[in-house]
Parts: sequence; structure tokens; C-alpha cells
Amino acid sequence: MFLGFMGMVMMIMGDPIRGGWLILFAGLCDVADGKLARMLGIPSRFGVEFDSFADTISFCAAPSLLIYTVYVEGLPPLLGGIIAFTPLLFGTIRLAKFNIIQDEDPKSFFIGLPTPVNAIIIVSYMLFNHQVFGEMGDPRIALPMIVALGFMMVSPIRFSKFPLLSFKRGKSNSMRLLGVLVLIASAIIWRGIVLFPLMTFYILWSTVKWMIDHDRFEEEMPVIKNE
Repeated sequence: MFLGFMGMVMMIMGDPIRGGWLILFAGLCDVADGKLARMLGIPSRFGVEFDSFADTISFCAAPSLLIYTVYVEGLPPLLGGIIAFTPLLFGTIRLAKFNIIQDEDPKSFFIGLPTPVNAIIIVSYMLFNHQVFGEMGDPRIALPMIVALGFMMVSPIRFSKFPLLSFKRGKSNSMRLLGVLVLIASAIIWRGIVLFPLMTFYILWSTVKWMIDHDRFEEEMPVIKNE
């Protein structure tokens, strides 16, 4: 929550690049917090609910402010506000739905695009363009992408969950965990140049995979809850 808040402070101060990096660091913390709580044997209902409020700040409000300060210049204020509001609106709906669904029937996948992933791809788009072209990215590409991602957060599309923090939970989990570690290392070394293409591939691959064989997800056994 603090990282998301400071990210918004950086954006208000006119430094969206540093603000974006703080959102990415918040995403890294979000990957580990629930898993560490379970490893330490201290998960709680309070933790689940507080995590959702923290996510609302870091992955819903902060990306909305990023969009408003970077990509909607020149649009009518109302239209720009509505588009910038997309991550906050659909992200909050998605978080509320996630808490209900995971309590009733935890699955090995997310229903709808997770809010941290949505925030990361928006930030990585900005970082990619800043590194490659020296600017923040074409709003004509960014704004339709942002709206599409918003609807994906409340869609029935299934996205594979992040792996458990262990190499002793089976080959599939180990391969996914290795992939996440490579992604983190690549983001640190090459930053947006690697992160944006990889996150785009994850979203497109998950979407196509669900469209082709979405019944397969329904047959999977419930696993440990996480987001």
C-alpha cells in the first residue's frame, strides 16, 4: 500500500517513471505476501481483506492516476477521466469478486485478469516506450489497450496462478516458478524492453488457451488460494 501511495506521489510530482517502478515493486511484494503468510502459518481473514484494500491503492488507483497524468492530455476532461477511471472501477469489482469466489471454491487459476498484472502491463508499456523511443507511448495505442484490459479484469477468461514458492511441489510448479524468477531477473536487467513483451504474451496466451479449451480449467482440482 505504501509503495502504491508513493508511486502516486511521484506521478503528482511529475515523475511517472519512478512512480511506475514503485508500482512494479508493489507487484513483487504482492506475489510473495500471501505465500509467506501461509509458509509462516499466519494466514487470516483480516490479511485477505487488507490485501484487497492494499491492491486497490497500488494496482487500481495508482494506474488510474498514471493514465490521467500521462495519456489523456488533449481529451475532454470528462472522457479522459472516464478512461483513466477504468483500472480503478474494474479493478475494484474484480477484487471484490475474487474474495467471494476464492472463499466458495478456490481454483488453480484466476477468473479475470488479476489487478497486479493489469497494473504491471500498463507500467511496462510506458517503460518499454521510454527506453526504446524516449517517450511514454502513443495514447492511441495505450487508451484502447487500457479499456480492453479493464474489461478483461471482469471477464470469465482464466489466467494461470503464480507458482508456489517451492521447487518441491511438482514439475509444473517448478517450471512456472523458474519462469517467474527469470521474468523478475529480466525486468531488473532489461526493464521494460523485456517485461512488456513477456506480459503481453502471458495475456494473449492465456486468452487464446481459454478460448480453445476453456472446459479444461473447470476440470482442474482446487488448490491453495493466492493472488
